[in-house]
Amino acid sequence: MSDLQWTDAAALDDVPADDVIGVSVAGREVALYSVEGSVYATDNICTHGHARLCEGFLEGHEIECPLHQGRFDVRTGAPACAPVTEAIRSYPVKIEGGRVFLSLG
Repeated sequence: MSDLQWTDAAALDDVPADDVIGVSVAGREVALYSVEGSVYATDNICTHGHARLCEGFLEGHEIECPLHQGRFDVRTGAPACAPVTEAIRSYPVKIEGGRVFLSLG
């Protein structure tokens, strides 16, 4: 991962434990999740209903869309249940100096 380009997304302290927030990073809407001490990042828009995932319910490693209750695995973006069938994009994350960095490339 050394040749990835990293973009500062948020302060680590701004990502609440076992919860999700929405941020804008380089013109993209991104959801940041803190699960069991690790931070994950995905696109913030559901591929099924065009809802903001940061307004959904995080349970373990799955985010539930607030519109139709489809769920995605926040680690990979993979759909976890109907009606979701298309994955959301996930992004590599690194934590450095109390900041959350994403590789958007």
